[in-house]
Amino acid sequence: MTRCRLCGSATLASVVDLGATPPCESFLAADQLDRPEPAYPLHLRVCTDCWLAQLPPLITPEETFSEYAYFSSYSTSWVEHARTFVADAVDRTGLDAEGSVAFVVEVASNDGYLLQHVVDRGIRCLGIEPSVNVGAAAREKGVPTLTEFLSPETGAKVRAEHGPANLVVANNVYAHIPDVVGFTQGLRALVADDGWVSVEVQHLLTLIEENQYDTIYHEHFQYYTVASAIRALASGGLALVDVELLPTHGGSIRLWARPAEVAGEPTSRVADVLAREKAAGLQELSGYTEFSDRVAKVRRDLLKFLIEAAERGETVVGYGAPGKGNTLLNHCGIRPDLLAYTVDRNPYKHGRFTPGTRIPILPPEQIAADKPDYVLVLPWNLRAELTEQLSFVHEWGGRLVFPIPELSIVDAASEEVTA
Repeated sequence: MTRCRLCGSATLASVVDLGATPPCESFLAADQLDRPEPAYPLHLRVCTDCWLAQLPPLITPEETFSEYAYFSSYSTSWVEHARTFVADAVDRTGLDAEGSVAFVVEVASNDGYLLQHVVDRGIRCLGIEPSVNVGAAAREKGVPTLTEFLSPETGAKVRAEHGPANLVVANNVYAHIPDVVGFTQGLRALVADDGWVSVEVQHLLTLIEENQYDTIYHEHFQYYTVASAIRALASGGLALVDVELLPTHGGSIRLWARPAEVAGEPTSRVADVLAREKAAGLQELSGYTEFSDRVAKVRRDLLKFLIEAAERGETVVGYGAPGKGNTLLNHCGIRPDLLAYTVDRNPYKHGRFTPGTRIPILPPEQIAADKPDYVLVLPWNLRAELTEQLSFVHEWGGRLVFPIPELSIVDAASEEVTA
């Protein structure tokens, strides 16, 4: 990668280099364990002109998303987050007042986790989801779903067939597309001239501040501040009118945008977040220079804990097999001698192995059967939800381990920090 994919600048500076890893969602079947795996550099850089942080587009979205291992509905808290969003969005945009002509489109709609709440309200909707398998799951829930990647052409086709959308939702997808400009033009093609676009994406500010480096993986092509998001939205004719700070994924931003012609002045919250980003140094290189050192400390602390636990004869297993977990496992070089296995609620992953590190993935019931000393929680962003789900680990004196933002070992019942 020699030029910024948003503004075309050649001034790209290194933020952190995590070496080379396999794609984080390329889980292995047992008969693939003796085959070689492709690994790609994982080197985050930032453009010093528009401040978009980005990875080289070494793999294509088609390679990752045509058949996808992630089903949103397996996270109870995420489904509830979607339900609350739909209720709030209906109020903000006046969808109920539109009656039978209201139309909502979600891009990267996954298994219908969000649009099912739109269907329940009797509002016409359509999901645009490139993954065949999760799109099929959405249709089984009664959510109309088109199997496509969004492009300006796809947006125009949907608009011609279904009419313009009063609300277009793009949750956790704006980082997943290498053609930022084309995707944004697709959003503009979908939305009505007086409509709304809502985009949720991880906030680079919290990624840097909270050492969330495991969210850097190949299917995330870029990482946004509000400042860089404003420029990205403008590339497709959209203007930011409001922003919300969310706790999801360790810290996200919800961007409310409208066609530039009707947007008007942004709320004071936009200026407030821009000021926070500037104060953190994210519009100059000084805000990025120490991140690599803090990433190295996370790695050292986790490895030290795992090695010492092994030397004491204690057992450590994992909970979850998220994409972020595979970045962490590969960067730390963790293998089954230090983490015997991990478990996941998604049956698709059972009997498979994590990419690169080859750690077995088993059903969640295995933890209660084996009673390990420690459970390493890989989806740390769901800390409250998973601490409750895993409270039974306390019954035999087991403890939970959270690796990020810093190593934390807690009592499984009270979440009292014990080390």
